[in-house]
Amino acid sequence: MELFLHYLTMPYMIQGVEVTLQVTALGLGGGLILGTILAGMQLSRFRLLSSAARIYTVIFRGTPLILQMVFAYDALPHIGIKLPAILAAGLALACNEAPFIAEMLRAGVLGVEKGQILAGQALGMTPGILMRRIIAPQAIRTMIPAFGNEAVSALKNSSLASVIAVQELTLRSTQLASSTFDFFSIFFASGLIYLLLTTAISVIQIFLEWLFDLDRTSKQVKLMRFLPWYRAQGLDDPLQDNEPAPEILPDDGVAELPPPRLPPAIDHAARAAALARNEVAVAVKALRKNYDAHVVLDGVDIAVRNGEVIALLGPSGSGKSTLLRCINNLETWNDGTIEVGGRRLGFNHLGRPLSPRMAAQARAEVGVGMVFQQFNLFGHLTAKENIAGPLRWVHGVAPDEAERRALALLERVGLSHRADALPRHLSGGQQQRVAIARAIAPNPSVLLLDEPTSALDPELVNEVLEVIRRLAVEDGLTMIISTHQLRFASEVADRVVLLAGGAIIEEGPADRVLNHPKNPVAQRFLSAMEAEV
Repeated sequence: MELFLHYLTMPYMIQGVEVTLQVTALGLGGGLILGTILAGMQLSRFRLLSSAARIYTVIFRGTPLILQMVFAYDALPHIGIKLPAILAAGLALACNEAPFIAEMLRAGVLGVEKGQILAGQALGMTPGILMRRIIAPQAIRTMIPAFGNEAVSALKNSSLASVIAVQELTLRSTQLASSTFDFFSIFFASGLIYLLLTTAISVIQIFLEWLFDLDRTSKQVKLMRFLPWYRAQGLDDPLQDNEPAPEILPDDGVAELPPPRLPPAIDHAARAAALARNEVAVAVKALRKNYDAHVVLDGVDIAVRNGEVIALLGPSGSGKSTLLRCINNLETWNDGTIEVGGRRLGFNHLGRPLSPRMAAQARAEVGVGMVFQQFNLFGHLTAKENIAGPLRWVHGVAPDEAERRALALLERVGLSHRADALPRHLSGGQQQRVAIARAIAPNPSVLLLDEPTSALDPELVNEVLEVIRRLAVEDGLTMIISTHQLRFASEVADRVVLLAGGAIIEEGPADRVLNHPKNPVAQRFLSAMEAEV
């Protein structure tokens, strides 16, 4: 035992540990930098960059690390690059780790729900803001275990540096054992040192997982304040350690909402005449959209005036959702034009497509809010931060003002008591109400709602419809709503547009279209919908 402890603390072995850590640090640090570049290239829209990154990945994942170390130390001098043994080993390890780290990063990015990315784009977030505020915070949490595993692997692979005479721990153990012939004690001590080092990595991994755990109830560490996605609310007043984690609470229905400020009975004829004098908010002309040979939109023409509420009806696959996404420039189309507030989203004055960054800025400037079927709330942010965050990041609103507006909107939709709840702690109806509040927070000129109740249980539908009804009645928002709720459409919509097969088959005042449709296809569809109700 004394001999074992002697080898464990021998300066000769400790120096080997230092070299091992140097090679590992060079390999992981360089691999992280190079892996980030490779991941960015693979995710790039440019095929040449993605192809180059994939070729690199195939080469370095397909050849042994020991050969890469020999190449870095012995072959590079032939082209005038002479590296010290430790640096050559670190470079080879970094080049070998890079494709593995790149795949971890890419998997983390691709693992973020597409709906959240689409929601960020609809809110006017540029690709950079999306990456920093929405994608990276969620991707990092999923990558921590994989990166911890890769760090352990890199530490053990550093032993291969002995092939180019790097005096790391394994080589020093071998040399010492060859001179003393006490193989068991020396290699047992060496193995224990490796175990201690890998245990340290595991402890760091566990700490990081704890640090990024959104559901933990203990007091947040100050380090979190330096993270770009830091959620300021609630961190200075955390839940007590003995308090249970928040649960999904049932909705109280529309009883949670404050009483509506109901206007006098609406004179539909007078309202229609008034709307006819308003400027056109959305103009869709001869819009065509194909997916290969499948025609989704076939020459659609719609003009929506300021303050008007349009209900889009039609069977599944008729093109309602695609039309809404085209209006917000979340989908490209084959032919036709779309103008919002007299401006073509996604195109410059010459009619050329804008870059993703410029298109996002234009979307934010024009002001088109959108509510999706699947809520698409940002999973790592609370209800309040889902509303306040985009106001700060996209529109430059001061933090205090953004928080004030977020709280006011949550109170309006009956969720002020759930301001600090994460989306997964909210019911479906509550999530959709938060999504509506987020969409109207920037005061959009047009609000698009894509089947806002289709993902809800029947008992939760009314509360969401009541929120939308209030927006239409009290705020006079310009709205285009894709829905299957015929009664709701009759109460709220000024006009109904009925689509089938990508074309408009019936259009007109809500009362006439819903009660006296002229088109036979419209008649059959409305009869089927009424039968379901």
